[in-house]
Amino acid sequence: MAENDKPKEHDEIVEDQIKLGFRDYERSSVGLSLSAFTAGLEIGFSVMLMGILHAMFSGKVDPEVLHLIISLGYPLGFIFVIIGRSELFTEQTALAILPVLNGKASVGELLRLWGFVILGNLVGGLLFALFITWIGPESGRIPAESFEHIAKVMVEPNWQITLGSAVLAGWMMGLLGWLIGSVRESISHIVIVIFITLIIGVGGLHHCIVGNIEVLSGLLVGDSITLYDYLEFLIFAIIGNTIGGAFFVSILKYSQMKAGNQSKR
Repeated sequence: MAENDKPKEHDEIVEDQIKLGFRDYERSSVGLSLSAFTAGLEIGFSVMLMGILHAMFSGKVDPEVLHLIISLGYPLGFIFVIIGRSELFTEQTALAILPVLNGKASVGELLRLWGFVILGNLVGGLLFALFITWIGPESGRIPAESFEHIAKVMVEPNWQITLGSAVLAGWMMGLLGWLIGSVRESISHIVIVIFITLIIGVGGLHHCIVGNIEVLSGLLVGDSITLYDYLEFLIFAIIGNTIGGAFFVSILKYSQMKAGNQSKR
């Protein structure tokens, strides 16, 4: 087996993730914000494609089949963002905490990094939502009903379900970053992104950055989604995604490495 085809060892992945995460701490605030803003825009292509698919197949197939078809559009924006290495908050929740656990960064620096990334993601998503909710209905490609349908899926559950769903989504996004770090080939990266984000889409799990655009779009085109719906979704999705990525991936994986090193001694 060629060296590039071999999966990395657990400790090697952790060390690589720490180095990768620490690079973001060294970036300027402007560079970090612009990268996060770009990610907020690019992730919107998932919502655009889902809206197009809903418009094409709504009323023509069973609701369960329609949901599956719409979910096929979910990975698109993630491919643009993750393979293109723009800063996405749900990747950062897992990646950025590792240098803190390793002692190379402080909690204050972590909160600063998260703040710039999530703000950039949300602002980019807002601008994309404003644009797509104008051009979609005007072009006839995505009617307002499609945006409202997608948004309602996100806001209908109560806050406990939203929080639990967001924990699962954050957990899976953390694992996505971990799995990408374990392989070396670009094609494997793309397959991992598609597979994991498709599960998030099919499962209707709450991702705060994609969901930001989904719910905002529904809010902008009609009266069925309220500002309260949006804020409730956003708060609990951010909290859940952070818990899922930070604890269930970074803390557990790092603890596993530390325990392994101690047993070797």
